[in-house]
Amino acid sequence: MSGTPDDVILTLEGIGKRFPGVVALRDVSIKIGRGKGHILLGENGAGKSTLINLLGGLFRPDDGHIVFDGKRYDPTSPLEAFKAGIRVIHQELHPLSNLSVAENLLFEHLPRRYGLVNYKELNHRAAELLAEVGLDVAPTTLASRLSVAQLQLLEIAKALCYESKLLVLDEPTATLTSKEVDRLFEILKRLKGRGVTTLYISHRLEEIFEVGDDVTILRDGQHVITRPLTGLGIPEIVKLMVGRKLSDHGVFRSDSAVHGEALGVSGLKVTRNSPELSFSVSKGEIVGIAGLVGSGRTEAVRAIFGADVKAAGEIRINGEPVEIKSPKDAVAAGLCLATEDRKMQGLMLDMSCAQNTTITDLRKVSRNGLIIRKAEDAHSERLVRELRIKTPSIRQVVRTFSGGNQQKVVIAKWLFRGPKVLIFDEPTRGIDVGAKAEIYELLSTFAAEGKGVLVVSSDLPELIAICHRIIVLSDGKIAGEISREQFEESKILSLAYKEYSRVRER
Repeated sequence: MSGTPDDVILTLEGIGKRFPGVVALRDVSIKIGRGKGHILLGENGAGKSTLINLLGGLFRPDDGHIVFDGKRYDPTSPLEAFKAGIRVIHQELHPLSNLSVAENLLFEHLPRRYGLVNYKELNHRAAELLAEVGLDVAPTTLASRLSVAQLQLLEIAKALCYESKLLVLDEPTATLTSKEVDRLFEILKRLKGRGVTTLYISHRLEEIFEVGDDVTILRDGQHVITRPLTGLGIPEIVKLMVGRKLSDHGVFRSDSAVHGEALGVSGLKVTRNSPELSFSVSKGEIVGIAGLVGSGRTEAVRAIFGADVKAAGEIRINGEPVEIKSPKDAVAAGLCLATEDRKMQGLMLDMSCAQNTTITDLRKVSRNGLIIRKAEDAHSERLVRELRIKTPSIRQVVRTFSGGNQQKVVIAKWLFRGPKVLIFDEPTRGIDVGAKAEIYELLSTFAAEGKGVLVVSSDLPELIAICHRIIVLSDGKIAGEISREQFEESKILSLAYKEYSRVRER
């Protein structure tokens, strides 16, 4: 975009950034208008995360320079970026887990009285901010008890506390339901009315028109285009992002023969006082679990997998009861879980792609207790090739991978194990349209091979695209089940709100 200096709040000139074996950004030049909603798009690995980490003070450019609000901008830490007026809400969230929601929210400006923290004032101010973003938790709740979606709302509430000039949001709606998304859009419109500029990154292309004025597209670390969103359609945007036409991967496949029970859950109680859950997944079937934030979706699959101790219930694999008290028991029984937080729970970030992809069954790559590197490399290279994982080397540490390629590594490690049942919690959170289509194809392939697949997702179009059936949770209960012939977003949402509506009626 062009304009006078007063019209432009952020200018990037010839930005380059390199990591070992990877050129993340190459000669990127962008101008962002003051008070505008600016969209940043690109496939995983296009350089989006690197760019926002430069803005947030986590990295420094190797080439080029940045001008922010009329001044040369070269932060050496997130604190410097924050003081300059840039607030980044990252896709991967790392709260102060042992502190309360209120303490996390107002950590930089804790209210004090007589030199001590004024907890009454702290909790009162926090409650107001939580209500503004629709996060229904007590201010005194430990941050460690929040789900990923709730943490996302917490970060958005935190951004409202401070007078930021530029707010950077990386996949803010990835785990939010339609109601929370609508609330977020309302908040962003209010901020825009105050003159706050937003840089918004999302793979949900249908939502960018709600919050964006201009768009920048990156591909393979290079600038493709910056222009107004007006007149652009999603097909044209996708073509600019991926440089190719996408095939119709990810649509429902009816060629999967559904037969016999792969996973059975009877009388599952996540806690002593929670409702009982009973359902099954057949071999060759993809079953979705939908529900609002806090409906108990993640808690249920963690209890099934043994990541959290269940209060009661029977789990069956291929029709046979199994005793699952830990993830180790689950994996031994043929049950695998790809968690919603791939970085904290799904990967060993500072270990290589080869080590991550083969960790689930070391018997295949070791002899007499020692890892055979040749075997490890051979298996990893095969998985990288089959899943089309982009990496210069299987010895590259996965911390440097894009979100989409990290997710593929998580899938690869479970594929290496050869499970009977796969559970995916938010399988495409923060994943671009190209990688998303490939992951949908993988899920369909798993089902076609006779495995049972259970998918938890906040993205209703995603569940509608790939599932045979959808189970809807509401306030910890199964509110209903919808067959493929009856799939409609309105029906799913109606069931999702069912139990909450009953509580309000009382």
